[in-house]
Amino acid sequence: MIKLVIAVHHFFDQWNAPVWFSERLRAGFSELEIVHLPDYKRLDGEIPDAEILVAWSIRPEQVMAARKLRWIHSPAAAVHQLMFPELIASGIVLTNAREVHGPVVAEHVIALIFALAKKIPGSVELQQKHIWGQQLLWDETPRVREVAGATLGVVGLGAIGRPLVRSAKALGMRVVAVREHPEKGSDGADVVLGPAQIDELFRQADYVVLAAPVTDSTRAIANEERLALMKPGACLINVGRGPLVDEFALAAALREKKIGGAALDVFPKEPLPADSPLWDLPNLLITPHTAALTDKLWERHYALFFENLRRYLASQPLLGLVDKKKGY
Repeated sequence: MIKLVIAVHHFFDQWNAPVWFSERLRAGFSELEIVHLPDYKRLDGEIPDAEILVAWSIRPEQVMAARKLRWIHSPAAAVHQLMFPELIASGIVLTNAREVHGPVVAEHVIALIFALAKKIPGSVELQQKHIWGQQLLWDETPRVREVAGATLGVVGLGAIGRPLVRSAKALGMRVVAVREHPEKGSDGADVVLGPAQIDELFRQADYVVLAAPVTDSTRAIANEERLALMKPGACLINVGRGPLVDEFALAAALREKKIGGAALDVFPKEPLPADSPLWDLPNLLITPHTAALTDKLWERHYALFFENLRRYLASQPLLGLVDKKKGY
């Protein structure tokens, strides 16, 4: 009998697989032995004879001990935490949930763009102070603006970038995108650039959105030099992963009003420490890694994993395959 171990444990409740997830899998796949762990305490004992693992992460020594392990599925989109030599060199197949999260994160980006363009955070702050701030909001720069006609720069045309492009075009935005292989096509963007041309995206965009995976080439991709290329009123939005942004450089750019604003949903250290200087930066909108949240989250996870289990048992290609050499 094939053994499937589910070991998904997080301090945030919604990231944890609900009980019904494994119960429905047992009903649908009676040929599997399914072990759903509430935490990681028993993982060392359960993993040696597991063939399939659902987990955010696993330690190198656990990979070495898991002699029967053939497939790891991550409920996350980012898998850089799994990119260690023992797993990369193994024959273990890795899949992720990028198609579960991507469209939902793209919706969040659109919300952030409107919030920045229409100065929604400033209105909320004034409301709390009982201040009618019409003149105050108008006098601030950059001024309240229209989204239609603005240029959106998207770094990464993956599971987030593709639906984001569609939504942006529907709003009348011009879209410039950077993707690793421009020859794969535009996916609806007006201009597609290669990684070597990313500086041009930072120059042109009114909103720069980081939606790329974390690799050696994308760490601190929004650094001091590139932030200096942005228009004075342009905004940076990061919904990829925290390491994509040089936070010190961004803080300086915001304090000195070199860019118009920023919105961050992800950070190198989460939860963001209470004493982080980011909390008090002018014109920075912080959302606490909520871009992928939806009341349908685990239904979406279940649909993907159910289909992949069916494919695995039928020896068919899996969805959401990760290229372990590339890291995404």
